[in-house]
Amino acid sequence: MTIIAAMTAEHSATTPLSTEGKRGAVSVDAITKTFGSVKAVDNVSLSIQPGEFVALLGSSGSGKSTLLMMLAGFEAPSSGDIKLDGVRINDVPGHRRGFGIVFQNYALFPQMTVAENIAYPLRRRGMSGRDAEREVTKALKLVALDGYGARLPSQLSGGQQQRVALARALVFRPPLLLMDEPLGALDRKLRQQLQMEIKLIHKEVGSTIIFVTHDQEEALSMADRVAVLERGRLQQFGSPRDLYEEPATAFVADFIGEMNFLPAVIRRSGQNVGVSAPDLGLLLDLRKDQVLSQEDRGLLAVRPEFIRLEADDAATATVLESAYTGTNQSVLVQVGGLRLTARTPVHPGRPLFQSGQRVRVALEAAHTRVFPAAR
Repeated sequence: MTIIAAMTAEHSATTPLSTEGKRGAVSVDAITKTFGSVKAVDNVSLSIQPGEFVALLGSSGSGKSTLLMMLAGFEAPSSGDIKLDGVRINDVPGHRRGFGIVFQNYALFPQMTVAENIAYPLRRRGMSGRDAEREVTKALKLVALDGYGARLPSQLSGGQQQRVALARALVFRPPLLLMDEPLGALDRKLRQQLQMEIKLIHKEVGSTIIFVTHDQEEALSMADRVAVLERGRLQQFGSPRDLYEEPATAFVADFIGEMNFLPAVIRRSGQNVGVSAPDLGLLLDLRKDQVLSQEDRGLLAVRPEFIRLEADDAATATVLESAYTGTNQSVLVQVGGLRLTARTPVHPGRPLFQSGQRVRVALEAAHTRVFPAAR
């Protein structure tokens, strides 16, 4: 369903279901959505706790927006169940689910003032007069727009319009707030500012939030947990720290932050696993839980900050290029046919690595993982 159709549905005579007593626990059980022969969402299951802030993260075509539209009731699942507080809502129309929704393009009514836009869902629920005015005033204060109630959307900046859309979605205290790339149209500085403000608002109102984004930094900085989707399938659902430090798949490891991948040979013995990186001439002793490949070969994954470089004229690795960023230096190193990116802290008085310099390469074994060779 398009945004215009969704907004038109709000004008129907049917009153939205009451949100009173709803806690906002969301369960997605084996949800699949097909469009012809294409599986946009493929057997995805999620369990989201009341008051949790969850990000759906993925690139274009990952299925994240389709999943959100099914939660909103604008698309019907091909199979599987969606539950709110344990009650199946597959057959409840979107305009009766009582969820707050914020779109990327704001979807404000241009002919209405800011206050009228925010009051709209209250009027749909039978609230008017001083009661509605009081709630609108609270909502304007919540999003730092006190005194803007009489303005039209066309008189606001993009960031201010998005705040109005957020206030309208929260004014009736929904158990669940759905946000579809709401900050995507804003510049970087304003986007970062609103990220922090949305987190503060979430703490204050306590609604469950499901937030769609393609921006990994945005997802990691805002969400309690992140669901990473790729080609319709759930790759991992966990805390930002889990995703960064303990990625479950090579895709997640590569998608979240920066990652180096090296061909590795695996030798198992007892509780530990010996992993050699032939290109570097290194042998690492890893825990079993670090090795996710069941074969005798795999891909050794290590983030740039866990690669150690030391100047050594007799070493075989060569610095190709570097970038100074103030507190760190990013260094591109060539070892045989392999290129690695290292990120080293900058210390006063210590010289920076230079192009053409020979360096010895070491890895922090505790911060590596080994994935199956085929990614």
